[in-house]
Amino acid sequence: MNATSPLKTTQAPASAAPRLTSLSHGGGCGCKIAPGVLSEILKNSSNRPGLNLPPQRLVGIETADDAAVYQLNDEQALIATTDFFMPIVDDPYDFGRIAATNAISDVYAMGGTPIMALGLVGMPVNVLPLETIGLILRGGQDVCRDAGIPIAGGHTIDSVEPIYGLVVMGLIHPSKVKKNSGAKAGDVLILGKPLGVGILSAALKKEVLSAEGYACMIATTTQLNKPGIELSSMDAVHAMTDVTGFGLLGHGLELARGAGLQMQLELSQIPLLPGVLELAEQGNITGASGRNWASYGAEVTLPADISPAQQALLSDPQTSGGLLVSCAPEAAEAVLACFARHGLGAARQIGRMTEGSGIAVR
Repeated sequence: MNATSPLKTTQAPASAAPRLTSLSHGGGCGCKIAPGVLSEILKNSSNRPGLNLPPQRLVGIETADDAAVYQLNDEQALIATTDFFMPIVDDPYDFGRIAATNAISDVYAMGGTPIMALGLVGMPVNVLPLETIGLILRGGQDVCRDAGIPIAGGHTIDSVEPIYGLVVMGLIHPSKVKKNSGAKAGDVLILGKPLGVGILSAALKKEVLSAEGYACMIATTTQLNKPGIELSSMDAVHAMTDVTGFGLLGHGLELARGAGLQMQLELSQIPLLPGVLELAEQGNITGASGRNWASYGAEVTLPADISPAQQALLSDPQTSGGLLVSCAPEAAEAVLACFARHGLGAARQIGRMTEGSGIAVR
């Protein structure tokens, strides 16, 4: 961490430590600004006259891609991204692991290999014991170790709500960058992780999540999206992104808009985490799910018999969600095998890209 911004030492005793989730108004990727609001904020931020964008900038914010990419030379391009949020769980070590896994995912979603991270830490140091804050950072460090990268520095502030995340940098060959805008008509769509993290987090906050449900939540949110590195070398993989705070429909729309195509999804083929449909039917739905739908629902066609719980799962904010891959049909088996080799055996083919616009769910 930045030596010029040390954490204060005045703190609450460990016995008085509050639940992490009680200190934040939202958790995980559910904290993200709603996509419609974000679009309004950013509408004048790109390609303004006088910006003089360098030709080495291969990827910017134009299609809401997962990271920026800057070409260094003929063989290397630098991937740069950042992600941080407030606690989605009360266990500080798990919170750190989830936040780090989620941040690193954006490099994998571009097809890159992560090389280094910087820590972003904002903590209410008069409220949380330093031991708790230390466990958050240790969780992030352990995930980075699993990814093969160091946390080489960072910055800390005293904040009202606990915030943790990373700046992550990676490398990739310029010709292997997988944008979210490269899908082709006829491509099939493969989702690397099941949906439902937002539903589980809502149940956890209401204290109705079982021990098995919590273990499932931690397992999926701390699983690195390493297949992205291998998928970058497959010419038949045309586009990639990861499904996070805007839900499957939100990030799917980014692919569809970027390619000028329609995404067709098969509702029965979309993988779900165990028990989440039942939890959604019981009302364990995040506010972010509704905000997401309000932002982009006009571009989505749903079947007449879809239930409110099923609809909520499609816009459910995923924290550290799976990769969404658009590839040629003949490559689908190889893509699924790649996911399986990396321990993501729940990956499924969920639809295809066709002529048109928006998303049609069948």
